[in-house]
Amino acid sequence: MDGLVVAVALLWVLVIILSVMVFALARQVGVLFERVAPMGALMTDSGPKVGEGVRRFDLRALDGASLAIGAAQGRAKLVFFLSPTCPVCKKLLPILKSVAAKERAWLDVVLASDGEEAAHRAFVVDRALGDFPYVLSSDLGLAFRVSRLPYAVLLDESGIVKAKGLVNNREQLESLFNARDLGVASVQNYLDAASGAPT
Repeated sequence: MDGLVVAVALLWVLVIILSVMVFALARQVGVLFERVAPMGALMTDSGPKVGEGVRRFDLRALDGASLAIGAAQGRAKLVFFLSPTCPVCKKLLPILKSVAAKERAWLDVVLASDGEEAAHRAFVVDRALGDFPYVLSSDLGLAFRVSRLPYAVLLDESGIVKAKGLVNNREQLESLFNARDLGVASVQNYLDAASGAPT
């Protein structure tokens, strides 16, 4: 009987120690979460800067429709640069469809690339992208200085760049809209200003 009492007492001591350790670990996770800032779209210094206007591009989409990017359009545009051979681009397509549906009241999403038209037409069919205007224009990519994919540029109704950057996940894609709503060039700029860090 004495052995049973000792065993139960030891078990209770172990449960209390384990509870304290779980509480300490949860606290450390909370502290770490506060210290790690969200990562927005990775901005580059090349191409039109945030706040600058973009010259008008009159383009023809793969479906034959005329499409203008830049200058005053009446609606905001998210120009998403991608490639049929880019695995990250493919991963982001369902997220892009979700964002387009959620923001359709004020935003048009345009897919942009360059290269052989047949490969892009097959990509549109394979990935069910028929709802998006899809343009092939090396001039557009050069104007925005797109060097890596996937890359996105958010233009307002007047063709002004509101946010831009390399987007590898949902958080980075949505950071473009957060930057627009906050009136800053990027989420990193906002966090730096909030913390008093030099920009």
